[in-house]
Amino acid sequence: MLAYATQLTRDRAAAEDVVQEALVRAWRHPDSLVNGKGSVRGWLLTVVRNIVTDQIRARNARATEVRESPADVASDEDHAEQVVNAMVVVDALSRLSAEHREVLEQLYLQGSTVTEAAKVLGIPPGTVKSRSFYALRALREVKTLRPAGTERSAS
Repeated sequence: MLAYATQLTRDRAAAEDVVQEALVRAWRHPDSLVNGKGSVRGWLLTVVRNIVTDQIRARNARATEVRESPADVASDEDHAEQVVNAMVVVDALSRLSAEHREVLEQLYLQGSTVTEAAKVLGIPPGTVKSRSFYALRALREVKTLRPAGTERSAS
């Protein structure tokens, strides 16, 4: 029984649990073992197969459990840092020209494609690409994207 269950489950510990369950069922239904309709061995192996089949069906019927990612579990510190980051980004965007800011807002905040941003802004797609390039470069050139006094500690 154990060899057959191990072959079906491909897991020795799970196979041991299956055999134990099969033996418990045999103990609870002794009349099935002596009714003369077949061998005890055949009945026990059928029970083992049915238990494994039931376990597979039960596992497939349930949704897969997914652990919560650390980003999903936000603490107060994370929220405060998000607020500071948002303020820093708003400050950095305010330093850009209106044309560059509009392009970045369309591409990154609105989620528009280059073509969609070009239509909304009434400019060619190449201009959208070039303005986004120069806007991002200007943001990178800002020495620090953090206001004074909010530097991160090197931990």
